[in-house]
Amino acid sequence: MNGEALNLLLESLPVAYRNSLLARLKPVSLPVRTVLYEPDEAPRYAHFVTSGIASIVSAMSTGASAEVGIWGSEGLVESFHLLGKAKIPTRCFIQMEATALRMPFKELQKEFQENDDLRDAVLQCVQSQGFILGQLAACNRLHEAEERLARWLLMVCDRVDSETYFLTQEFLGNMLGARRTTVTAAAGALQRKGLIKYSRGRIHITDSAGLEKAACECYKTVRSLYLNFYSAR
Repeated sequence: MNGEALNLLLESLPVAYRNSLLARLKPVSLPVRTVLYEPDEAPRYAHFVTSGIASIVSAMSTGASAEVGIWGSEGLVESFHLLGKAKIPTRCFIQMEATALRMPFKELQKEFQENDDLRDAVLQCVQSQGFILGQLAACNRLHEAEERLARWLLMVCDRVDSETYFLTQEFLGNMLGARRTTVTAAAGALQRKGLIKYSRGRIHITDSAGLEKAACECYKTVRSLYLNFYSAR
């Protein structure tokens, strides 16, 4: 595993240490709906995503849920768990088929405590992701479904480097915290504007520039944070 890392956090590390860490990481394939961690539980593994998307979801006692963040190849999924003993109330699972480099969480926890380069990279990752989570919380409260759907589709596109992917209306509803009928109406509006094509779960972005104009202002904020995760390192 001394080749390409394909993960921005790993790539931000000094070469010698990165190669040493890569030699101890195991490549894994992660099918859709694979759970990476459950609420209030210590994770078994630490995952550096190299492709695909993992969703961070907050669930209510009614069974309703909403996505509050996503992980692509920019960071470490379990980074917040490394910061202390506080229980993490969210759930994280694979939303789009993914690959990752992983090691037992306790081993990476020890590495985090002993290596300054890894610790600094993880802390910067957490800071940037924390800002994104805050922005998405405000977005889910203040913006309409059509704007949020446009923003979300663009966020996924940025991370998977593809303008075509498969997602059901039910899944989109869970991610946006909206009823299925609301998602149907929002997707239909974007399709009538010629911004996307949506059929049987297949979404294709036909006009990314137009979709960006249709998205709420949160997309530009989140994209800037995403592109500059490790710019100061």
